[in-house]
Amino acid sequence: MPISDTVRLGRNVAIPQPSLVNLYGCVIGDDTRIGAFVEIQKNAVVGAHCKISSHSFVCEGVIVGDGVFIGHGVMFINDRYPRATTENGHLQTEADWVIDATHVKHNASIGSNATIVSGVTIGVGALVGAGAVVTKDVPDYAVVVGVPARVVGDVRMRRRTSIAYSGADSLVAD
Repeated sequence: MPISDTVRLGRNVAIPQPSLVNLYGCVIGDDTRIGAFVEIQKNAVVGAHCKISSHSFVCEGVIVGDGVFIGHGVMFINDRYPRATTENGHLQTEADWVIDATHVKHNASIGSNATIVSGVTIGVGALVGAGAVVTKDVPDYAVVVGVPARVVGDVRMRRRTSIAYSGADSLVAD
C-alpha cells in the first residue's frame, strides 16, 4: 500500500509503518499520526495534531479539523445511496454520484468501530462512542452512543475517574 506523490504531508507527520497505509490525493496536517492499515482517499483533509488509529477509512469528502482523535476501525461513508451500476446496468463511474461531504470539527473524538454516515457534522469537542452509527449532526461537546447514535451527555460535564487495583478480587473507583 503506497503513500502517493499526490499526498500533501505537513511537517512532522508520523506514519510508523508507511508501507502499510494507502494515502492518495489527500492533505494531512502538521504533527498528525497515522496508524497501520489506514486509507485516506483523494480530496480528504486531515488537520494538524490528529491521531488516526489503525484500520480506519477516511473517504473522499471528509474534512477533519485539528486535534481530532479517530479510533481503530472507524469508517466514513461518502454516499448515502451507493449502487454498483447505473439504471441501465453499466458500472458506475465518478460521474454517476455526488460526494456528500462530512465535517469533523476540531478536538472531536471518534471511538473505535464507529461508522459516520455522509453529510453529517461532528461538532467541536464532541465524543462519538465506540461502535456508534452517526446518521445526524452531532452538537458541539455532545457525547453520542448507539445505533443510531443519540446524545447521552456533554463532555464538559464528565468527571474523570481512575480505577485503581486494590487487591486480588476487587477494583475500586476513586
